[in-house]
Order: sequence, then C-alpha cells, then structure tokens
Amino acid sequence: MKQLVAFDLDGTLALSKQPLQEPMGEALADLLGVAHVAVISGGDWPQFEKQVASRLPPRADLTRLWLMPTTGTKLYRHDGSAWYPVYAELFDDTQKSAILAAFDASLEATGFVPEQTWGERIEDRGSQITFSALGQQAPLDAKEHWDPDFAKRKIIQADLRKRLPGLSINMGGATSIDITREGVDKAYGLKKLREASGIELDTMLFIGDAIFPGGNDYPAKELGLDTVRVRDPEETLAVIAAIVACQH
Repeated sequence: MKQLVAFDLDGTLALSKQPLQEPMGEALADLLGVAHVAVISGGDWPQFEKQVASRLPPRADLTRLWLMPTTGTKLYRHDGSAWYPVYAELFDDTQKSAILAAFDASLEATGFVPEQTWGERIEDRGSQITFSALGQQAPLDAKEHWDPDFAKRKIIQADLRKRLPGLSINMGGATSIDITREGVDKAYGLKKLREASGIELDTMLFIGDAIFPGGNDYPAKELGLDTVRVRDPEETLAVIAAIVACQH
C-alpha cells in the first residue's frame, strides 16, 4: 500500500500550463482521502496556484497535499487555512546574471530564433531560470508543434552545458529548458520530499508522461520509485481511479 502518490503536472494532470479540469480536481480529492499527494514540476508557485491549488473542490484534504514548484527547490503546504512556503533554495544575483548571459550566447550560437513569440522567453523563478522557446504565453498548438521530438532543445541544451558547467540543465514542458543548481531534478525533489514528510521512497508512487531516458520524469524511476507512465491526463484519471479502488 502506497502512502504517497507523486505526479508530474503538465501532460500528466493537465495540458501544458492549463488549469486542472474539474474531473481531475475531483479525482485528486478522492485520492487525498486515501493517501498523501505531491505535485512536482518546473513551474513556479503562481503557476501551481493557477493550475492546481485553486482547482480543487472544498472537500479536498489540502493538509495532505505537497506542492513542489521549480523541480522541488520550493515546497508549499497548507495549514488548514492558507498555503505557506516550507523552503525555497534561491540563486544569487551573480549566478542569475551568468545564466542569462549564457542563454543569449547559446541562442545566437545555435540559431534557434522562432518567427513568432508570445510573451517573455526567459523567466526568473528564483530557484530556477526557465527558457521558453516561444514565450511564456505561447498557445498550446504552437508549443506542441515546435519541438515534438526534443531535437531542437537537445542542441541548445548541449551548448548550454558547455557554457554553464556545474549547473543542471534539463528539458521541461513542451518548449522549455530549466536551469537549476547541479543535481536538481525530480529525484532531488523527491528526496527533499522524503526529508520534509518522513514518508519513505519505497512507499511512494510516481506518475508522469515523460518517464523515458532523457525525459524530465525519468529521474524518479532512476531513484528506484515505482512509476506509472501515462500518455495524457485522461489516462491519469483512469490510474487514479484504480489506485483509489485498491486503497479502500
């Protein structure tokens, strides 16, 4: 019996940067009745608030929900009345400046300049700097068609790794590259979750849509967690229903 079920967000619980649909909110409320639930993703807290925290029904036991923005370098919990940050590991200004300069140089060197962008392409999330190739507000259709096989981002990622030794550079979402401190990935976040919750890794289950070598959910599998790879939120709903049925 699993004590905690951890989820990726985009592509697993919701479409990229979209709020949870009502059936998913209800399903998570059901799951919170039988287990702790964690959500770990590259987005920052405002994104989590919009996509997850504000989309759960009143019956959901929020005190059993662990929200982990910026790949687990931040943790938020609910005390019964409000959300509060448990910790946040932030870059200093010198590190941020070096990362931003490397992004500019890398994009120029690799030549990936899209014809159209929507909003800012680089976002400072405090503990993570995120590059979104088409901009933060790009429509879902454009994002899904820009780099479906990861080929473009692998070239940018390889160039950035030469420019920023000692930092962790991973692909996230449909068009993003996330830069964090070295060693920060979902395995790092899940180990932080074990420390904060006291729940052992072998009693956790991880569900994500990118559990394959090179995918940003794969570190959970490498860490040794039991994992379930899903195609989309529809399949996640079926998996949650099965877990709830088994836990009763």
